Order: sequence, then C-alpha cells, then structure tokens
Amino acid sequence: MKQINVKKENCIGCGACVAIDPEHFEFDEEGKSSVITNENIENKNLINAIESCPTCAIEIIETEEELNEKTTKSTEEENCDCDECNCDACECDGCECHHHGEEAA
Repeated sequence: MKQINVKKENCIGCGACVAIDPEHFEFDEEGKSSVITNENIENKNLINAIESCPTCAIEIIETEEELNEKTTKSTEEENCDCDECNCDACECDGCECHHHGEEAA
C-alpha cells in the first residue's frame, strides 16, 4: 500500500498543499502540513500539491507491507525453476511462453 508522507523537517508551513488539496492535507499544531487521509491517492490535486511543495517535503512512499510483498515476489522470480523455458507451468512474471512443454520461441 502506498501512503503520503510529509517530511516534517523539510516542511516550512507555506500552505501550498493545504490550499491545493484540502482533501489530503491540513495544518498540524506546529503549523506544518499533516496528512488527513491516504484514500484517493491517484487524485490530480494530490499530485499538484506534491509538485507545488517548495521544499519537496511531501512524498508518496510504499509501506513496509508492500515492500515485503515486492521482496517476496522478487525472491520467487530469482528462484524460478523453469530453466528459462518460459512455460505456463511456471508462475514467475517473466514467463511468456503459452505452450507448456514446447520450447519458447
């Protein structure tokens, strides 16, 4: 899962993100940007708010859960036993052959 992260040490509280995307941002008690929700993360206003930040304090990060999924998937691909035949029997993402038992073209 992806989430919005505000690097508080970089935030100067200019308010651009709050003005552009009040769905995702508000000011905290220190006058810095704070994330309200991680829903609707593909919203154009969110992208505009991130791009408008003068100190690049806002980013979209992958959560630990998503990083673990990618690491597991990558490990599975590295351990693929299809011997590069790319057959349907193999479940790695690299396989493109659609004829199990035949050599890949």
